[in-house]
Parts: sequence; structure tokens; C-alpha cells
Amino acid sequence: MAEMENSRDLNSVLWSGADVLRSKMDANEYKNYLLGIVFYKYLSDSFLIKVYDMICDGKPESLKEALDAYVEVLNGEDGEALKTEMKRVCHYVIEPELTYTYFADAARNNSFSREQLQKAFNNIEQSDELFVDLFTDIDLYSNRLGVGDQKQSDTIASLIKVIDNADLLNSDVEILGNAYETLIGWFASETGKKAGEFYTPQAVSKILTRIAIKGQEEKQGLSVYDPCMGSGSLLLNAKKYAKHSEYIKYYGQELNTSTYNLARMNMFLHGIVAENQKLHNGDTLDGDWPTGEETDFNMVLMNPPYSAKWSAAAGFLQDERFSDYGVLAPKSKADYAFLLHGLYHLKSNGTMAIVLPHGVLFRGAAEGKIREKLLRSGNIYAVIGLPANLFYNTSIPTCIIVLKKHRDGRDVLFIDASKKFNKGKKQNEMTDEHIEEIINLYSKRDTVEKEAFLASFEDIEKNDFNLNIPRYVDNFEKEEEVDLPALLGEMKKTDEEIEKVQGEFLSMLKELTSDDASIMVSLNDLIGKMEG
Repeated sequence: MAEMENSRDLNSVLWSGADVLRSKMDANEYKNYLLGIVFYKYLSDSFLIKVYDMICDGKPESLKEALDAYVEVLNGEDGEALKTEMKRVCHYVIEPELTYTYFADAARNNSFSREQLQKAFNNIEQSDELFVDLFTDIDLYSNRLGVGDQKQSDTIASLIKVIDNADLLNSDVEILGNAYETLIGWFASETGKKAGEFYTPQAVSKILTRIAIKGQEEKQGLSVYDPCMGSGSLLLNAKKYAKHSEYIKYYGQELNTSTYNLARMNMFLHGIVAENQKLHNGDTLDGDWPTGEETDFNMVLMNPPYSAKWSAAAGFLQDERFSDYGVLAPKSKADYAFLLHGLYHLKSNGTMAIVLPHGVLFRGAAEGKIREKLLRSGNIYAVIGLPANLFYNTSIPTCIIVLKKHRDGRDVLFIDASKKFNKGKKQNEMTDEHIEEIINLYSKRDTVEKEAFLASFEDIEKNDFNLNIPRYVDNFEKEEEVDLPALLGEMKKTDEEIEKVQGEFLSMLKELTSDDASIMVSLNDLIGKMEG
């Protein structure tokens, strides 16, 4: 119960932080300030809690108590040794006057200066390659914050005071991670079209993750890879369903630098230790990554940008990711390039789940050739049609394609989940009940009328390797047959009732009278029309 309270309190503090900036800029801009400053508080608070534990072997009553103990040791002969040890444990060191606790006090005393916060950001970024350029999207000198040094410092000070109400000392890391996740989701909803690049709705994330982890839940040292990771939410879902979640290794790549920074913060806020996260800022298609020791993974999860453009340069035909297929995904639609990239990085006994637009199921030319090769190799394991309007940046219906690297069969399970949703204000929403129904159909791997069809390779070959779901799952609902005699009987009854009411109305009209001659003319005219 206390956990729920903490979670609610944390969420309301974060919303209040948004209120400080909402009147000054749009959500797509102020998310960087809010998420960045929350993250700095997390780094500072967790640093002070660890420092106190190292000095006093326990948990402080307050962050102020931890800061005082820290200052005392720094002023003594063990100061340097403490900093060296903290750098080893945390990968960074924060000087007392750059801690969030110090800034919050300064903000309350009207002595806060944004230069100090900028210095704090710079120190973190320079302390370890894990944090390089992490705060570059936070412009503490922007005119959006106000005009002039004082106004800008005051705006940041207001935000610092509000966020200081978040009690991270007594909050489980999971609660903070989830609150951050809620905030990212809220920004995705607010920013609409711009959000597609950093957020996959939680319902879709859950389906992808549960499918990809199926049969691997007990594996120790599970590796999960998302080459288009956005804010990292999809990767982090693996934690919820793995038995040994502390050993999961996360690999992710993201093209957009701001979104990549968001993912790095998100990882730490969910308590993922530095050694278990390998994140990379780069173009997934142009330059293959990872290419070092770890190149294939137990789970590959992907929600790439739909029908994006890419170079499709002839040189890619020699690229190991694409060379087996003889053709490249078309320049105007990189969907299959993303799919093949993910499949290339899948372990031979792993599972990949990717969300794509329906066009990949039936378009011809190069895409048709790639699809046929995948089907002949038995790589396509299942196709799941999702409802339309689930995503923040597109209303088109999408599908999940599940892939395996090596298996005996070549059958494909088709699931039509297009009607499994509740209508929402902006987006359609899938509930946990809808998700369970899909997972059950996937696990059952059998034909279920109007919902699923297990197609043999021969079925697919007969359809010229077209995977359009309605070819396999007939979800047509037949109209109920009309009982004509009953309908005619009802119509006759209705006519009789209308006639009776009209008769009563007419006799009431005939009883009406008026001294005004023109009214009587109109009334008699109406009676005449009704009788005629």
C-alpha cells in the first residue's frame, strides 16, 4: 500500500514540475528540462545515500544528514580515499555544493544560480563515457525560460523546488523508474506525431516482450536487443517477465541523440547497472552494430519507423545482414531492411518480435522476394494483426511479425487481434485482458474460428506467399437473419398505434377554440389536412 502511495506522490510531484514550464514552451521542449532535472536529482540523491552508507554503514534520516556527513569526511584526511571509492562504485563524484540537496536549499533561499547546475551537468558528463553529452538537450540559457539571467535562474529554481518534493530516499528504484516511464508516456500522448520516435505504447511493448521471452523466462544472463530503442521502454519490459532479471544484458541503438539520452537516463532510473547496459547512438541500417564480441541475442524487440526511407545503396548487397536475399528493401520503404537487421542479430534458438505496417505482408517486387525467402527458410513463425490507432504518431493498423532463426517447421500462425481494443479519447487502448487473449492464442498455436489460423507451408504457397491476414482468418460476422413475418407484424402494430394516437390528437384539436379569427382559420386548416 505504501508503495502505491509513494508512486502516486511521485507522479503528482512530476506533474507539478510540468506545470512550472507548461506556460513557457510546448511539451516536446519542456520534457528535456523535466526529465533531465529529475535524473540529476536521482544521481545526486543516490550518490549521497551511498556515501552515507559507506561512512556510517546505514541509511540516513534525510539527505541533509547525508550531505553533512559527506562534508565532514571530505574535510578530513580520508576525503580523497572516499572520493576514489565513490568514483569506482558510482562512476561519478558530486561535490557537496553541486548536490541537488544543496541546490534545493539555495532555491528556497533565493540564492540559486543556474551556472552551478550547468557546472554540475558538465562534471557528470566528463566523469565517465557512460554520461558523455547526457544533458546536452537542456539549455539553461534559453529565452524560453524567461528574459535575462535572473528570470531564467528563477524558472529553474522553481522547478528544482517542486522536484525536491520527490522523496527518492524512501522510494524503491522501481517506483521511480515506473514514474519516469509514466511521464515519458504522458509526453508521448501530449506531443502526438513527434512521439513515435521515442515511445511504444505499453500494451504493444507487453505483447512483443512476452512473445519474445516465451520459453526463455528462466534463462540466466538473458540478452535483449532493440536496434531502434527510442527511450528504452521496450527493452526494459524484459525485466518484468524474466526470473533472473538482475542478470539481463541490454543492447540498444538509437539514431536520435535526444532520444538516446532519454534511454540512457531511463536505464539508470530502472536500476540497471552500468555493466549490463550497452547503448549506442547511431544509424542502425547504415552502420551495423554491435559488431564486437556480442553480436547475437536471445531476444530481439523492434518498433522501427514505418516505411522510412534509406539509401538502399548497391554496396548493401555485400552486407552480411542482407546478402542472402539477393535484393534490398526498396529506398522508399526500409521495413524489410530493419527486419533483416534484427533477424541477423538473433541467436539460433532466440525469438524476434517486430511491429510493422500491414504492407509488408503483401507488397510485391523486392519485398515479395525477401518475404518468400523468409517463408521458405521457416523464419516467419507468426503474424498478429493489431487494432488501428494504437500509436501516438500514426492511426494505421499495424502487425507483429514473430521470427525464429532455425526451426523444423514452416507453418505460420495468423492471429487477428484487430478488434481487441477499447476506444480511447485520442488512441485506442488494449487492456491486460486483450493482451492475455493474444498470448493464449499464440501459446495454443492452433486454429480458432474467427481469431486464429495455423497455415501450412502449402497454404501459404497456394496464396503466392501473400500473408495478408484476411486470407487466412475469416472474421466476417454474419448479419442475423431477419424474421420477415415478425417484422411485418411489428410494422402493422406500429401503424395501428400511430393511427390511434392521431385520432386522439385530432379530437383534442377539435375541442380547441379562440376569439382570434385567423387562429381559427389555421386550426380548421390543420384539422382538414389531418382528416384528408
